[in-house]
Amino acid sequence: MKVIDIINAAKSTVFSFELLPPLKGNDVSRLYNTIEGLTEFDPKYINITTHRDEVEFKENKNGRIERRTVRKRPGTVAIAASIQHKYNIPVVPHILCGGFTRSETEHVLIDLNFLGIDNVLALRGDGIKGQHVFTPTENGNANASELVKQIKDLGKGKYMEEDLKNNTPLDFCIGVAGYPEKHFEAPNMEQDMTFLKQKVDEGADYIVTQMFFDNKVYYNFVDKCREMGITIPIIPGIKPINLKNQLTVLPKIFNIDLPQELSKELAKCKTNDDARKVGTEWAIYQSKDLVAHNAPSLHIYTYGVSDNVKEIVKAVF
Repeated sequence: MKVIDIINAAKSTVFSFELLPPLKGNDVSRLYNTIEGLTEFDPKYINITTHRDEVEFKENKNGRIERRTVRKRPGTVAIAASIQHKYNIPVVPHILCGGFTRSETEHVLIDLNFLGIDNVLALRGDGIKGQHVFTPTENGNANASELVKQIKDLGKGKYMEEDLKNNTPLDFCIGVAGYPEKHFEAPNMEQDMTFLKQKVDEGADYIVTQMFFDNKVYYNFVDKCREMGITIPIIPGIKPINLKNQLTVLPKIFNIDLPQELSKELAKCKTNDDARKVGTEWAIYQSKDLVAHNAPSLHIYTYGVSDNVKEIVKAVF
């Protein structure tokens, strides 16, 4: 079932969450344990992140520095298919521009269609680790708007090879990312909103936001979207804080602000357990308020940790 149909059919706020594929060399059991800890709360769909190749430099036995390209979290398509088959819950694999050619993207979308997966989240993705500027992959999409267009073209039966015959349309529900506090590369909020409008105009079905910790930021973002003529559902992304160092790490990595009340409480924490308790309570407070304001869905970023997510969802739903 498509995410947009789930949201449109829902009579109240629904719940979804996001998972990381296991690191290369690890098995999938921890992922399944996370899912099984949350299925009793009826998640309506599950997102699976995708990760591009990374470049590493390591010294070999001869003392020379060797450049290696590795993908630390492979298997998104296989894991997505496995989850949907095992739990009968719709999955939303992430599709990236960075690190993938348009041909590779087309092949992934064909595979997803064969596997009965009809939801994707279209993202530009990060640049190569260590680079400050995103550089598009050669023969790849330069931004999420181009990626959405490629996916929508496949929905019209338009493949890269123009001479193909009997083209089967691949009809995907497409989610895109929104940034209530501005993407860190955008020169200003107005330009960032213009980029978002382009993704919507190309055919995005819904928006899921980056994490935020002040609900007013989300409500203001929704208002700005509506003023620009963006009418599709806007799903708030919630990240429960788990560690003490996230007080400073999250604002730096994601270009977001923490409300003073939350930062004061986190600064008092002596242990990660203390911080986890504060983060869980704050996420419950956020979630209840969002449900009261009729948010279409709550999308929770788990990062492989489910105990606090279970506590949040139990308190809210």
